[in-house]
Amino acid sequence: MDKLLFFVDRVSAWVGKAFAWCILIMTFGVSYEVFVRYVLSSPTDWAFDLSYMMYGTLFMMAGAYTLSRDGHVRGDVLYRLWPKRLQASIELVLYFLFFFPGVSALIYAGIDYAGESWSYREVSIFSPAGFPIYQFKTIMPIAAFFLFLQGIAQVIRCIICIRTGDWPARLHDVEEMETALVHQAEREREREMQQASMLGGEEK
Repeated sequence: MDKLLFFVDRVSAWVGKAFAWCILIMTFGVSYEVFVRYVLSSPTDWAFDLSYMMYGTLFMMAGAYTLSRDGHVRGDVLYRLWPKRLQASIELVLYFLFFFPGVSALIYAGIDYAGESWSYREVSIFSPAGFPIYQFKTIMPIAAFFLFLQGIAQVIRCIICIRTGDWPARLHDVEEMETALVHQAEREREREMQQASMLGGEEK
């Protein structure tokens, strides 16, 4: 079961990291626009479209990756105080009540939405350059599919936690500095306790 969970996590991670390059493209576009607008007094007619498409694509395609790392925002004022089995039980119910219906609707509606856009090669009505957006709309059902796939893995995790009383392991690769410092302090504290325990045993 762990192999299946880690496989789904790795797929989500690969997708999220692949689309993380959108940040560089967006940064280049915005930086170029700032330079030509304020230095050369010759603004582009495409930088705005590029920036919101890259940001939107990154936001959508990173959803499954963030879910796999348990990184989505959660109102955990009470949640973190509950026993793990209760946490898993509530998450399991919420996945079936809200997550899967919402993501399924996004897949279903997104396919029609993107298909209609492709049928007449839709362009942005807000873009003086007539920027094509049909490929951008295709991102919605694709991102929803990967979210659905990761959601299945999360449900399996909930079931395992309900049975064992502990959350299954996750893949970890990126942490906020604050979280990394907390983990480092915990490891140092454990090391100090082990050393103190060893010294106490030797004295006896």
